[in-house]
Amino acid sequence: MSIKNIRLEVMQFLEKNVSAYVDQYLIPVEKIWQPSDFLPNSESDNFLEEVKELREISKDLPYDFWVAMVGDMITEEALPTYENWLMEVEGVDNEARNGWSKWVRQWTGEENRHGDLLNKYLYLSGRVNMREIEMTTQHLINDGFDIGTGRDPYKNFVYTSFQELATYVSHNRVSQLAKSYGDTKLAKMCKMVAGDEMRHHLAYSEFVNQIFKIDPSEMMLAFQYMMKAKIVMPAHFLRESGQKISSAFEHFSDSAQRIGVYTANDYVDIMQKLIDKWEIEKIGNLTDEAEKARDYLMKLPARMARISERLVIPQESFQFKWVEPARL
Repeated sequence: MSIKNIRLEVMQFLEKNVSAYVDQYLIPVEKIWQPSDFLPNSESDNFLEEVKELREISKDLPYDFWVAMVGDMITEEALPTYENWLMEVEGVDNEARNGWSKWVRQWTGEENRHGDLLNKYLYLSGRVNMREIEMTTQHLINDGFDIGTGRDPYKNFVYTSFQELATYVSHNRVSQLAKSYGDTKLAKMCKMVAGDEMRHHLAYSEFVNQIFKIDPSEMMLAFQYMMKAKIVMPAHFLRESGQKISSAFEHFSDSAQRIGVYTANDYVDIMQKLIDKWEIEKIGNLTDEAEKARDYLMKLPARMARISERLVIPQESFQFKWVEPARL
């Protein structure tokens, strides 16, 4: 049997439990928070006063903070790309509306709230150029992405396990920074988003855990493949208006590193967390090739940590069109 057919068989076997995963890791629409729970109430007579307060508090937030916020929001707003990608994964059948496609749609429904909330906050803050942000978002959706997983569910679930934890770290750090600057409402918004990302991480990492029990060698090789290739961020094709795909993502990443929202050390830490979570050291019944992959994975975090120590982050902030100094 081909590798592709084995993966499909494994996905079909796991599909029997998808409804249980939906119940465990996702929250019904009527019970989960919605963006309007945290934003000024447009139906209220106090709406303009609430907006004025939001704008006043946001004045104290520095340039790199706004860049990190905008980059996080744009990443969340490019959701159509991510749903399209996941719907093409082997074993996910939207036409038949199987269990996996149900998961992807409901996961998408939860994720959609994140960009909605952050977008409205940025719009009301008056501190950013929304038209430039909107053009960047449209470019990112137009350009799509290639995360190096193809239609392989094993590689895709490694990617989503990693990426959901990375977005948890980023949103949680933004929450902590907002709180330190006195913006407790924004802090709560970002904390709620981070909580969703952690739940989603727990789900995707459990999918990988279950695959390790059924097809350990191929799952190990897929994990090694993704770590060798390196996890690219969903917004790695980021660009501003009038530009070609260039170094905009690197400049955004530099801002995030300078302010401590997401750093090279976090990347290494997430890698180690996944190795520990899946108990890579203890997995048995591996082929010789998979044993070598395990050895590679066990040594990788220490190697990557040494490399990250040598990284030099520019101290000068890149001037994005999204955030104009005159507005701060």
